[in-house]
Amino acid sequence: MANVGAGSRNGGKGNVRVKHKNGAGADGQGIWSQPALLNLLADLLFFLAVMMLAWEGTQVLQRLPVAPLKQLIVTAPVEQVSPAQIEQAARTAIAGNFFTVDLEQARVAFERLPWVRHASLRRVWPDGIELALEEHHPVARWTPQDGEPRLVNDHGEVFSAVATGTLPVFSGPEESAPRVLERYREFSETLATIKRIPVVVRLSPREAWQLKLDDGVVLELGRDQPKAPLAERLVRFTTHYDAIKSRLQAIGVVDMRYPNGFALRPSVS
Repeated sequence: MANVGAGSRNGGKGNVRVKHKNGAGADGQGIWSQPALLNLLADLLFFLAVMMLAWEGTQVLQRLPVAPLKQLIVTAPVEQVSPAQIEQAARTAIAGNFFTVDLEQARVAFERLPWVRHASLRRVWPDGIELALEEHHPVARWTPQDGEPRLVNDHGEVFSAVATGTLPVFSGPEESAPRVLERYREFSETLATIKRIPVVVRLSPREAWQLKLDDGVVLELGRDQPKAPLAERLVRFTTHYDAIKSRLQAIGVVDMRYPNGFALRPSVS
């Protein structure tokens, strides 16, 4: 919009002032007169265009019959994971061809399978994927959660699965499974001297330990203390075990929480 001042009637020149709606004056301070901003916008548009072309190119490449995947090679036999489970996971997780398949996405999918602790994949030229599965090796049962059975593997990790056969039972606060496993191994080594096996290991919220042996005897070991370590209490029990069994055939509970002795309670029939 322009405002034009009127000149003199005798033909004298009038004064002309131009006012732009966008606020820029006659000296031209709009966007089109700012090269740096224009260059930035151009670079941004170019970057977006390149990204869109790359994405479209990836989609086209995945659909082309170039270097198709034809085989999944399992490097070692597995015991708990079935071929049907592996095939189903491969069908849903492995997409694209030899060059475009997302191995990380496939790894995550295989590690969601029950009993799979770790999975690794690599390309095998010209048309294969090599799959290595590390399974959990259960050593004990753990407290179920929301009704779902759980196990402890030989690394002290808790995982959800159903196992057959006889396994010791562990219980304790969440995240304590590694400690319980470590103690179980120590207890087992000591009890082996009297040919006994711990079948239940419990750690209470107050850090007190309790064992149940394969002959039904319950050991109250209590809390680990510098002046009375658990190892010393258990050695005291194994030292007197034969004498205890000869005098009291039906031992129920052996309370080892005393500094220099223990208390016996017979089993209740």
